[in-house]
Amino acid sequence: MDMDSILKRAQEFQHLMSKKQEELAGKTVTSTVGGGMVAVTVNGKFEVVSLRIEKEAIDPNEQAMLQDLVAAAVNDAMRRVKEMTQSEIGRLTGGLGLNIPGMFGG
Repeated sequence: MDMDSILKRAQEFQHLMSKKQEELAGKTVTSTVGGGMVAVTVNGKFEVVSLRIEKEAIDPNEQAMLQDLVAAAVNDAMRRVKEMTQSEIGRLTGGLGLNIPGMFGG
């Protein structure tokens, strides 16, 4: 394979990766914890786009529990987005196991 072919394929791959990142940015994952008391939705850019807390979960005497539920929901949603992103990029790369900095949220 000559250098021009390699560069052309690299540019094509870069374009595909860019399109995939845009596609993933538009996808969301929702995690619900505490029997539905807390729900967090995260997009493919690892941004929290919504947080829902049922009023029954808001008890001044149970502040630590609510904090734990929110943290658990956010962490689970982030993990799910990371898995979704890795799966989608894995399809694109043919499972080469590429670790692209910043691609998987840390």
